[in-house]
Amino acid sequence: MTLAQKRPASPRLSNSFISSLKKQFPDLIPPAIAIAIFLILWQLFAWTPGATLPGPIQVIQDTWVLILWPFYDRGGIDKGLFWQILASLQRVAISYTLAAIVGIGLGILIGVNRTMSKALDPIFQLLRTVPPLAWVPISLAALRQNEPAALFVIFITAIWPILINTAVGVTQIPQDYNNVAKVLQLSRKEYFTNILIPAALPYIFTGLRIAIGLAWLAIIAAEIVMSGIVGIGFFIWDAYQNNNVSEVILALVYIGVVGLLLDKAMGWLQNKILPAEQK
Repeated sequence: MTLAQKRPASPRLSNSFISSLKKQFPDLIPPAIAIAIFLILWQLFAWTPGATLPGPIQVIQDTWVLILWPFYDRGGIDKGLFWQILASLQRVAISYTLAAIVGIGLGILIGVNRTMSKALDPIFQLLRTVPPLAWVPISLAALRQNEPAALFVIFITAIWPILINTAVGVTQIPQDYNNVAKVLQLSRKEYFTNILIPAALPYIFTGLRIAIGLAWLAIIAAEIVMSGIVGIGFFIWDAYQNNNVSEVILALVYIGVVGLLLDKAMGWLQNKILPAEQK
């Protein structure tokens, strides 16, 4: 009795699998190739004589404990990367929410009131150009504590794109919409809910999407200079002080991933809320 030999996988089957993979993930292949090329070039650069930065292989070797156990908590600021990022995200969520509420409210007020716009525009244009790190000593001097100072730095950094884009959206409402509101004799509440907010919503979401990135950037800057608080920014600074460059690079990767996810989440929310004709 002869045993049937196992035939090798058909080339057609392999090609069909690759084709289906390309159809399902067409947007993932180019960035995956780009990331692979970047990692190879980075590793080759790290192998060159005199290079001081570790390559991706050494980074993984030096930080594999942090990668595999991100949930450890030994008390104080000695926590895993999950808790460090979670603490930073909590600060961002609080200040970003306040910035959205205040920014949208002031933006609508400035957009509908030309006198208010002319009076406050120079102040807003002046303050919005101040970088996040410049607010740190002011916030520490005024608030005297690291936590509220960090929250203020995020708030003051994130509010400007929300405020300005909201004001622009309100001023860009077509005059025909305003004429219809006058003909129908809409109340102020009906005008806001049925005309102003829907018309300005694309601009508002543009400001919110820009602000979420700035808020994440600001918390990192604030935590780096505000010692003694749990957060990914202070984790980077502490690792640098202890000459753990691999930990700094790992934290930068985590920061980039979280920032990308925040932007994608805001884009998803924008696509879900905005009507199709406004996307």
